[in-house]
Amino acid sequence: MSLIERVQAVEEERHRDEAVRERVGIESLRAAVAEVMPFERVALIAGESPERARNEIRAACRRVAARDPWRTLDPPVFRSLVDGLIDTVFGLGPLDGLIKDEAVTEIMVNGTRSVYVEREGQLEPAAVQFESDEQVRALIDRILGPLGRRIDESSPLVSARLPQGHRVHAVIPPLAIDGPHLTIRSFARRAMSLAQLRQRGSFDATMERFLVWAVRARKSVAVAGGTGSGKTTLLNALSFHISHGERVITIEDAAELKFDEHPHVVRLEARVANAEGTGEVTIRELVANALRMRPDRIIVGECRSEEAIDMLQAMNTGHDGSLTTLHANSPREAVDRLVTMVRYGVDLPVDAIEAQIGNAFDLVVQTARRPNGERCVTEVASMAFDAERRRCVLATLYRCDAGDARGRWLDYPRWIDDLAAAGLADRKEVKAWIRSLDMRLSA
Repeated sequence: MSLIERVQAVEEERHRDEAVRERVGIESLRAAVAEVMPFERVALIAGESPERARNEIRAACRRVAARDPWRTLDPPVFRSLVDGLIDTVFGLGPLDGLIKDEAVTEIMVNGTRSVYVEREGQLEPAAVQFESDEQVRALIDRILGPLGRRIDESSPLVSARLPQGHRVHAVIPPLAIDGPHLTIRSFARRAMSLAQLRQRGSFDATMERFLVWAVRARKSVAVAGGTGSGKTTLLNALSFHISHGERVITIEDAAELKFDEHPHVVRLEARVANAEGTGEVTIRELVANALRMRPDRIIVGECRSEEAIDMLQAMNTGHDGSLTTLHANSPREAVDRLVTMVRYGVDLPVDAIEAQIGNAFDLVVQTARRPNGERCVTEVASMAFDAERRRCVLATLYRCDAGDARGRWLDYPRWIDDLAAAGLADRKEVKAWIRSLDMRLSA
């Protein structure tokens, strides 16, 4: 073993020892505090005032600090133990630091075996761990308790949303063979704009301008892509360009969209059945009710089932400019999935369904996540219904293949020529934009 390897081994051993000492210290402090302030009483106080419950634990810690071995600790060390105890009792324990890290977009707890995070689109092991399956299970129960949800052997799967907006999914034995598993999808505190996505390399200035015009011109857009490809992020960025004079209704399975700037937004969220099996409110019911709320635009966070038929009918009855996301690997697959979803709810001929789709949507924007973790727009296609062929036809406008430094524009929709007449863009700006496409096509 080389000198560098020995030094690294010593450092790793030291970090492991410090982690063990800290866990032992927190557990010992927890036991000592429980003698002064029973945690059953803390739980009762927390139900009325979480901040008062935290203060009660801090007061109990101050009393414990006069005893051995706590009085021999340096004040900063003891304060860190107190903070760790409070995080364990009220927060997410070992995951608190990861939740607060804005660079982390996903946390995956694989029982006691490992904890992984997604950072900048790449998976990496986290420097935290759980001591037992019971500790993971206790954390899951602590997350679900305030949300009014439960998980047990009779119902070993649950999806929920934390108050700060993070999406939680948990699965326990007997479905999870190797112990309880927990996945937390973390979302940015503030939504990213199209300009910020461009700066990250998701697309160039030409695409940014096109997307802005599409929203302003009230074109209905479906953002398609796989899991983690940035669909919701792009959908949120598109919503920034909706006129403040329009009434927007958002419908989501778990609220993820952020409308910090728009003054007139109604946010609706579906609800699962309670422990007694009642109280469920589906996306489809919300879409149907949204039509009675005088919407200018309807934004469905993700269309995944029979609500597709209601969304299509809304788009075909005067609610132009609506937006949604779909799980699909290509624009053509997006159409096929919509057909399948509609047939979940109604038994219609395929050509009738494709007529609804072709008349409802104007564009499909395809997103993807590259192997290096970058998220980008890989294709844009226009959509229309061909009455002679009786099917929804797609025309690729833009494509960016894997390995390409920049995409290629193959065509542009004719509504671009009408933007100036409609007062949505400057005529010179539109002409310059079209000329830039010609330059790319001739290159």
